[in-house]
Amino acid sequence: MSKPVIAITTGEPAGIGPEISIRGAFRCLDTVTPVLIGDYALLEKTAAGIHSGIRLKPLAQSDDYASALNDTSGIIGVIDSPLATPAVAGRLDPRNGPAVLSFMDIAISGAMRGRFDAVVTAPVQKSTINDAGIPFTGHTEYFAEKTGTGRVVMMLAGLTGSHTGDNRFMLRVALATTHLPLKDVSGAISCDSLLEIVRIIHNDLKKRFGLEAPRILAAGLNPHAGENGYLGDEEIRTIIPAIDALQKEGIRISGPYPADTLFQPHYLADADCILSMYHDQGLPVLKYATFGHGVNITLGLPIIRTSVDHGTALDIASRGLGIAHEGSMIEAIRIAAEMASFSRRTGQHA
Repeated sequence: MSKPVIAITTGEPAGIGPEISIRGAFRCLDTVTPVLIGDYALLEKTAAGIHSGIRLKPLAQSDDYASALNDTSGIIGVIDSPLATPAVAGRLDPRNGPAVLSFMDIAISGAMRGRFDAVVTAPVQKSTINDAGIPFTGHTEYFAEKTGTGRVVMMLAGLTGSHTGDNRFMLRVALATTHLPLKDVSGAISCDSLLEIVRIIHNDLKKRFGLEAPRILAAGLNPHAGENGYLGDEEIRTIIPAIDALQKEGIRISGPYPADTLFQPHYLADADCILSMYHDQGLPVLKYATFGHGVNITLGLPIIRTSVDHGTALDIASRGLGIAHEGSMIEAIRIAAEMASFSRRTGQHA
């Protein structure tokens, strides 16, 4: 079976995206056929500054990427999507906002047509795209809109124990709500939304990861999971009824568990995914536990999309090459490739 073809959008050109995209692609050449999408001139200059042995090859959107790179071992393909103005490391320029979106458009179009087996995205600066006059809330929402997907779920995953030396296992945390002010979280969670979200998690853990009967643990919203209504009644009114209904469908979900004790080995040992009710309930735990090797995965899309778990790091980019770490990018490529390979083996489209 040929190596999966992975599109890598290089993100905000003034950040660390171009560097970690090249480094990640170069490190993964043995297992994937990477195709970078970005400004070729910038990527060529960045590659030369990283290592003289990194070679890039320009590709057209109409190329057969696997064939074009089949006989060029050690070469990374690049689809050129030029910037409006040369990027300066660490300095945002709204004029390049539309170009950053074009990277995504090329990747999404290629994946939807089956030309890419998966898409991996480097971080973007939301403010720059908005400053260009383009409403933009994030990668996840953009991919959902462009693929015509009504509901998607953000899930972060990574191997724990990367920096502690503890026993390593895959920790996955999915979110019932994403980028909302805390005061709006309760109103955004309904029984119907939880039913839809958990069905997506359940289906994608089976379809993308090959988990035949995934086990999902749901966190409560309130401290101590509401303590029988004394610390809030969202668990009683919304979360428990949703869990009961999902269990009747045959989905292995339990809870709600107090979030302050849920992330313990005796709970996590048999869990395939934790459902957190809001962004900062579960992600600080995951990001600490996976320490720079976490991966953002969008569930519910008709294509495979993963991303790094960090931002554009403009301050690091401004200090020059060789400081940024590509660990999260490598893991994003690796997981995307594993998901793509599983889809191929089972005869599913990305």
